[in-house]
Amino acid sequence: MTRKLGLTCLALAATLVLGVTAAFAGLARGAEDPGVTPTSILLGGTSPLSGSASAYASVARGADAYFKYVNAKGGVLGRTISYKIVDDGYNPAQSVQVTRQLVEQEKVFAVFNSLGTEQNLAVRDYLNASKVPQLFVASGATTFGRDYGKYPYTIAFQPSYQAEGWVYGKYLARTAPGAKVAVLFQNDDYGKDLLNGLKKGIQRSAVKVIAAQPYEVTASDVGSQVAKLKASGADTFAIFATPKFAIQSFVFANKLGWQPKRVINNAVSSASNIMQLAAEGGTNKVVNGAISIVFLKDPTDPQWKSDAAMKLYGQIMKKYAAGANVNDVYHVYGMAVAWTTVEALKKAGKDLSRASLLKAVDNLNASGNPFLLPGIALKTSGQDHFPIEQMLLQRWQKGSWNSFGGLWGYRAA
Repeated sequence: MTRKLGLTCLALAATLVLGVTAAFAGLARGAEDPGVTPTSILLGGTSPLSGSASAYASVARGADAYFKYVNAKGGVLGRTISYKIVDDGYNPAQSVQVTRQLVEQEKVFAVFNSLGTEQNLAVRDYLNASKVPQLFVASGATTFGRDYGKYPYTIAFQPSYQAEGWVYGKYLARTAPGAKVAVLFQNDDYGKDLLNGLKKGIQRSAVKVIAAQPYEVTASDVGSQVAKLKASGADTFAIFATPKFAIQSFVFANKLGWQPKRVINNAVSSASNIMQLAAEGGTNKVVNGAISIVFLKDPTDPQWKSDAAMKLYGQIMKKYAAGANVNDVYHVYGMAVAWTTVEALKKAGKDLSRASLLKAVDNLNASGNPFLLPGIALKTSGQDHFPIEQMLLQRWQKGSWNSFGGLWGYRAA
């Protein structure tokens, strides 16, 4: 009897131990961040798959293709990456709605590569309050790198628009003393940052901004703005716009017989097909000689014809984005940011959490991104949330971009 009672007690004790262990295991699983399992990572992001900025959809498509390539090679530390792309039509109100859907219904680990300045601003407070990483936003608005203290879950990727505008200003100050500049800009932080950067770059020089015309993203065209800028007497035309309105700017300037020096922001110039579309509109004289910046390898640039990374890019596109335009450099952008994300996930380690990912992106130091121009490094710190701060200048000549000079590194005034 005593022996039987002892066995019963042992059995009860074992049951209790197993129960407590299971309970703790359940708590541990429940405490894990959404969107990550031992075998998978779920990322989500918004993109203008439709609407006036749909040309930028290639950014998400390129990132998706690269993740599929990584998954085919075993993923990241044993985990495959799923990337859910939702259409926001480049409408900030829609961005809010579908981002909430990604976080609350789809349970994504992080919101990744969402495109647009106003679109990312519209969801930034929500994502930071929800402690969801707003990872590598596809915007160069200065606030995404500068305001890290208030928004620790947000990090940028590309050079800031202010840095880009500053380079244009410095270039004009050096090469076109006394230039009179007219600026067309999108009436939001995107266009205003570029304009402010340009003004900083021309400080203490004889270059002057003598006219600036904003346009709304909902506008049908920018014909009246271009006419007013021409009437200002400017000899230099800076176009800080999205592809649709940039093409219109070239077309309207040509119709008015206006042939100033041209500066065009990278969000447009980075795709050679956009410049070709402008040229096909009868604006060859206006397009030729345009100046912009570049930080990515351009698949249409002959110098990368034998480059191993660009050969890999072509192979990835053929297999995982069949039918897409391989000459569209926005796909390269997508792969560049996806490569950086894979490196950050590796650095975050096998015990992956949102906290470990944030720590990884706060301390990036990678110089081997194969889709960036040689010499451009990815560096961040807790006080610097802009991974890329270097760029080259390029000039549009005879149907393609040609880079010149050395790397420019932005230095805030």
